[in-house]
Amino acid sequence: MIHDGDRPGQVGQEDEQRPTPGPQSPSGARRYQSPPTQARRRPALLAGAGLVAVAVFVAVSGIVLTRPTAGEQHIDPLGQNTTTSPISIVEAAPVVAPQAVSAEQFAALPQATTFTATPAAPRDPAPDQVPGGLVAHPTTAVPVYAAPGGDPVAVVPATQPLGIEPNITHTDTWLSILDTQPGWALVALPSRPNNSVAWMHTDTRDVTVAKSPSVITLDRGTFEVTLTINGTVTGRWKAGIGKPGAITPAGRTFLLAALRDNSSTFSKVVLPLGTHSDTHLTFGGGPGTVGLHTWPTPEVYGAASSDGCVRIPPDALASLTEAMTRGDLPLGTPVLIK
Repeated sequence: MIHDGDRPGQVGQEDEQRPTPGPQSPSGARRYQSPPTQARRRPALLAGAGLVAVAVFVAVSGIVLTRPTAGEQHIDPLGQNTTTSPISIVEAAPVVAPQAVSAEQFAALPQATTFTATPAAPRDPAPDQVPGGLVAHPTTAVPVYAAPGGDPVAVVPATQPLGIEPNITHTDTWLSILDTQPGWALVALPSRPNNSVAWMHTDTRDVTVAKSPSVITLDRGTFEVTLTINGTVTGRWKAGIGKPGAITPAGRTFLLAALRDNSSTFSKVVLPLGTHSDTHLTFGGGPGTVGLHTWPTPEVYGAASSDGCVRIPPDALASLTEAMTRGDLPLGTPVLIK
């Protein structure tokens, strides 16, 4: 969180900067993203002002996504073969067609953003399992469904709105994929209630699928945040979590955006997640979105004292932002809160 209830000092309206949209994440018809070049690995965090978990978002980053390894490309995890075996050919399972959605139905469906609720969306069937790392980006607004071929429950826009009026900006929507079927992906939604999911039809040019090599894990019992890249733990730090009555919610979520606020007295960078406080429907003028950020006094690490956000040491935040700059921690990266 940026402002999570006991911050030192107040940020006035005069401190807010007008939002500056960040570089857009690559999108298009390709099923997988190309490896990031050196030119594309420049710092992606931008200037702005923000409140998380209860906060105002004002500047966001676009992150380059990594391409799956050669071994991972042998069989497309969405059910389509990407290579032909010289020994045998496995018949692909048929793809279930999505229900047709009329313009009137489409307009009536709720948008899945950090500001909204999607009450008809299913709940995550395995909230304690680590996702595989696939992420999805709709290049245009697309309907999502209760099941492959089932009823539509929401619309996922191509970009996510962040901030409060009049300082609203947008970042590309990248969602963590939790499960797959041929032509379909079960995605985590950024909307309330927490652990909302839906099935996105991926056998279309309107959706790009890529892979993050990383996962962030928060163990609330041990107050530890862990960063794992390509299966190797690259960092583990003590963290502060939500206090009793405003606990940090458990389950699978994802990295929603990255914010920089150079005027902040407690965290120059905040990483909002696709989950919300269950206690605060709003906080500081924002929608109660939970985020990762640092704090100016060290006694909060290893303690339950926030209003739901995750407080991490400065070196942890530096490691996470460096990983984002390298392309190892793209938007949509799965986050597991135990």
